Amino acid sequence: MTDTTLTTIGQQLAPTAAIHKNAAHRITTFPNKAGSLNADNMAAAMTEISGWDGYSPTPLHALADVAAALGVKAVYYKDEAPRFDLGSFKALGGAYAVAALVAARTKGGASPADVTVATATDGNHGRSVSWGAQRAGCTAKIYIHAHVSEARAEAMRAFGADVIRVNGNYEASLAACKSDAEAHGWDIVSDTSWDGYVDIPLDIMAGYTVMTKEALAQMGDVRPSHAFLPIGVGGLAAAVAAPLWHDMDDHLCRLISVESRLSSCFHDSIKAGAPTLFDITEETLMAGLSCGEVSLLAWDLLQYSLSHCMTISDDAVAPLMKWFQQRATPIEAGECSTSGLAALLAAHAHPDQWREMGFDADSVILLIGTEGATDRDLYDQLVASA
Repeated sequence: MTDTTLTTIGQQLAPTAAIHKNAAHRITTFPNKAGSLNADNMAAAMTEISGWDGYSPTPLHALADVAAALGVKAVYYKDEAPRFDLGSFKALGGAYAVAALVAARTKGGASPADVTVATATDGNHGRSVSWGAQRAGCTAKIYIHAHVSEARAEAMRAFGADVIRVNGNYEASLAACKSDAEAHGWDIVSDTSWDGYVDIPLDIMAGYTVMTKEALAQMGDVRPSHAFLPIGVGGLAAAVAAPLWHDMDDHLCRLISVESRLSSCFHDSIKAGAPTLFDITEETLMAGLSCGEVSLLAWDLLQYSLSHCMTISDDAVAPLMKWFQQRATPIEAGECSTSGLAALLAAHAHPDQWREMGFDADSVILLIGTEGATDRDLYDQLVASA
């Protein structure tokens, strides 16, 4: 595919893409406070995870062809497809939280075999929790909704997890998980937080920050002017924002959230000025972004640091997966991994908003490739259809 193809994709996305400027946006020094992502818990996650067998930083690709097509200085793509052979950034979070939880329980006298962890998932988080439970020697109960593929369910069963399918959407699977965990005394390892439930989601977010810390190290002295943050419940976005903010302080780059227009809970919450439930009636191909309710921990960190919110359709998913695969240096980009580039191309197709968002010839843009082919059959099908 050529640069012309990229421009065409952006023009096709533009009519349905929405760009909202966050009226509450303000740049301050990093809020290095307890109960949120801070220097200490981010450093602890890096120390622990970098010591795991099989750890190595994932690639940061310079997409010079994209930069040239858009007239910017540089575009970088953090590629999470090789992460611990689990295929996504999620490997960093759920497994880290399980390890911390089991360590705490065993200090209290329990055996790892006495611990059962439970979570709801669209696939990748559950895979991480399942892997983490296998590593820690505990039991995993994984709740999935009606639209999660059987391939993703089998990937979790391969780590010994008990997978329970629930009719309905992600929120329905989370409700069933909460109910059963309370009834049986299981520990919930959720990547979304709510009133009274923050410690484990905070551990998960801290695990995710390892990815961003790697990217900063790989960029050397260069720092982004813009970063596109894929958002489901917000945990990943917060874990990209916090290390950038800690590093750049009151010179923080522009942070732009990216969601499916079929599940735009953060976009709607930012517009409303308060967490707002989005009732999902149709599932996006970008399964990891299909969440209707924001994580309160993520909301606390992102509500002022986001400069803009974008929503996009699924129209570019298959074409961009194929574009990544057909590069001179191929990249295995799963469905959600296309979201940042899709949003960037859609923004470029809106010249007035492009300028208002601060893009110019000196812009350095960071994109997050959240996953590889976590469902191989679906991946092959989508690439073939483009």
